[in-house]
Amino acid sequence: MKLVPRSRLAPAGALVTVLVTALVALSGCSASGTGSGKGLAGPGLDDPAKKEIAMQLVASAENSTLDWKAQYKYIQDIGDGRGYTAGIIGFCSGTGDMLKVVERYAATRPGNPLERFLPALRAVKGSDAHDGLGPPFTEAWAKAAADAAFRSAQDAERDHSYFDPAVRRAKDDGLGALGQFIYYDAYVMHGAADSQGTVGFRTMRREALAAAEPPSRGGDETTYLNAFLDTHVTAIRKEPSHSDTSRIETAQRVFVREGRFRLETPLRWKVYGDSYRIDGP
Repeated sequence: MKLVPRSRLAPAGALVTVLVTALVALSGCSASGTGSGKGLAGPGLDDPAKKEIAMQLVASAENSTLDWKAQYKYIQDIGDGRGYTAGIIGFCSGTGDMLKVVERYAATRPGNPLERFLPALRAVKGSDAHDGLGPPFTEAWAKAAADAAFRSAQDAERDHSYFDPAVRRAKDDGLGALGQFIYYDAYVMHGAADSQGTVGFRTMRREALAAAEPPSRGGDETTYLNAFLDTHVTAIRKEPSHSDTSRIETAQRVFVREGRFRLETPLRWKVYGDSYRIDGP
């Protein structure tokens, strides 16, 4: 779980505007679908095509790219107090999910080059320390990305701790693919529970439910999603390492306003002023 878009801390030139395909007229918008649970009529975020879109959306905010598959090898200390941030959704040495990835990898590929760092990863959990890690660990992480078993370990931890619980909870609340993505993005940024100096997904959802009824309780999908996004914006602003809320205001909020509850393409959005577009499928 990471809380700072690492592209903002990368060297100059890393920030690029990504345009996916040729510009086409915005059409097929389901703006009329503002009633209760209209988004549930289509495929959920766990549909492979929708999941691919979700990964691209997250990568645009976290890495200033749509090429999320290039992030398996990424690792850097971004100065947010959580040690190293790495991989496809920013697993952190300080929060323990990086440890879980390496444990998964060791279970399927015993003797791999990262396995020897398990004692150090266990020791630094809960801190930003690099003790026992350092360049040997970061180099081993980057090299491991060439191994399909390591990439699978990252995928599995993403799904187990973030994607699957977010989608399951969103479906329980009567939300379509867009709402499921909005929950997932909150999970990725903040985790499920509150921790020191952070507001987790559970608190965000509780506050949103106090402000609006979800579709599962007969509420309006637009109203509820905007209430949840309001709580997410508040959570971001409470983070000492965060201030920019464009991933909400010029991306997710735009999709809600357009009524794209099924996460229909084409999608156009901005994050940190950079423009992105997905025209298919």
